[in-house]
Amino acid sequence: MTSLVELRVLEGPNLYFPRAAVKLTLDVGGLSDLPVETARRFAARIGMPTSRPGEPGSGFRQRFVARALARLVRSLAAEAGTNRLAVRVRATAEPDRLVVAYPWRHRERAQTMGRAVADVLDALQQHASGTGDGADPETLVERAAATVAASEAGERPRTLTPRVPVVAVTGTNGKTTTSRWVAHMGRVDGRLVGWSNTDGVYVDGVMVESGDYSGPSGAGRVLAHPEVQLAVTETARGGILLKGIGLTRNDVSVVTNVTADHLGLHGIDTVDQLAEVKSVVPRITRPDGWAVLNGDDPRVLAMRQVTRARPWVFSRDADSPAVRDVLADNGRATTVIDGWISVLAADADADPLVELVDVPMTLAGLSRFNVENALAAASAGLAIGLDRASVVEGLRTFLPDAEHNPGRMNTFSVPGPDGRGPTVVVDLAHNEAGLEALLEIMAGVRRPGGRLLLGLGVVGDRTDELIDKLAEIGARDSDVLVIGHKERYLRGRTTEELEVLMRAGAERVGVTDVPSYPTELASLQALVDQAGPDDVVGLMCHAERQEVYDWLASVGATSDGPGELAAKVRAAAAPEAQTG
Repeated sequence: MTSLVELRVLEGPNLYFPRAAVKLTLDVGGLSDLPVETARRFAARIGMPTSRPGEPGSGFRQRFVARALARLVRSLAAEAGTNRLAVRVRATAEPDRLVVAYPWRHRERAQTMGRAVADVLDALQQHASGTGDGADPETLVERAAATVAASEAGERPRTLTPRVPVVAVTGTNGKTTTSRWVAHMGRVDGRLVGWSNTDGVYVDGVMVESGDYSGPSGAGRVLAHPEVQLAVTETARGGILLKGIGLTRNDVSVVTNVTADHLGLHGIDTVDQLAEVKSVVPRITRPDGWAVLNGDDPRVLAMRQVTRARPWVFSRDADSPAVRDVLADNGRATTVIDGWISVLAADADADPLVELVDVPMTLAGLSRFNVENALAAASAGLAIGLDRASVVEGLRTFLPDAEHNPGRMNTFSVPGPDGRGPTVVVDLAHNEAGLEALLEIMAGVRRPGGRLLLGLGVVGDRTDELIDKLAEIGARDSDVLVIGHKERYLRGRTTEELEVLMRAGAERVGVTDVPSYPTELASLQALVDQAGPDDVVGLMCHAERQEVYDWLASVGATSDGPGELAAKVRAAAAPEAQTG
């Protein structure tokens, strides 16, 4: 059984280093179980002559194993001609597995060294059990070093150094909306903007490649277009962990927030670990650039400690400690004062940009999540050097529709038998914060006496706890709940398995009548059929966005513009709405 669980080549800045690295996931059970004397001889060979390995399986042995792995990598590198190699060793959720990472300059030699490390661990285990060729620990390490020294160097990292200004956006929620919003501001400013996100690669508003390009390949494709004057990249957790960031640096970074999502995948099991992954983006921001951070999220605000860039926070509270601290540090802040999105600088008057009522995405300020996205986008636009007037115009003209922000809080008016029918809100809403934001928008446009009808759906790679919680939130905060499955996103689960989890969450708040439908579209159709003119139908739409748009168009639904949205918000805020 090999000790090498995975060898992954990270092409650019990553969780472990601000440059290309190799990540080894190793089963260290054999090293943990080595007899004490064998472990001592191994330690002496790699430069740890006074080490005390501890008894097999003990806590002292666990610490010894982590130190020995780092020393083994450095020893192999040094004997193969590479001195002073940085090495990081990290624990995983499994006690017998460790992650070892080191930077690389030549791909083939770096991979050979990773395999050589695993070969040494395998051979040590065989030596201890008497099943190997009888070579002692000293000889095993010598052989491995010779293999590394004799290997081909291979190609160098393909990490790109940008030739144009780059805004890099990350976070759990809001990163797609914020990156699209910044790109929109750039176009308003007259720049030819390229941007990449979970939908594809866009150049000057035209999609040139479809697919999830929130990883390093998206940034590369944007910068490959010679006409692009400003690049805006969405940087997701998966891209950082699996491939590294494709750029050596960015000029402005934005971190929207960090909440529980995708936990239990790729060694990230806690929100704190997830925050560490997201912090890679501000960590590579240029010292003369800006790190735009959510001042209301403590984990995001703490990223000030890992970036050399100047701090620019955004907060809905103009008097928050984060705003005060950053201004005292000669940074900037974007906040809300008297209903105006305003920019603050030390020893200067506040600069009011635009009233929230004139920013359609915020529903006159009712959508706190989109207020935060507006603050983040305005900060990034100004930080990257866009004209103030262009930023203001971009705030006024970015709409929650399928043209500007597809799949994110898209609001439609559906005709009814006698004229006006229900409102439909379509959003990704893939985690707790996203679903709460969707329900917040739905409530914000519901007329007095109307109901909230929700089409609930989940992606299979979420944890049982998250799936259960989403159903609990949906059942608690809606009047009618149905399930709409996402066949394309089961990811190893069955619809029956997901239904059990969702029904359990709904039952916890007393909701037991939850019909299910095979697709998102079918669930939407069922809800619209039973919705009245004062009702709002929300759909957690991940798999069938275009099919949903096409069906809505076929029944005569129209996308709500700023005027329609404002009217719905005013109607929802009528005094009798308080009893709805």
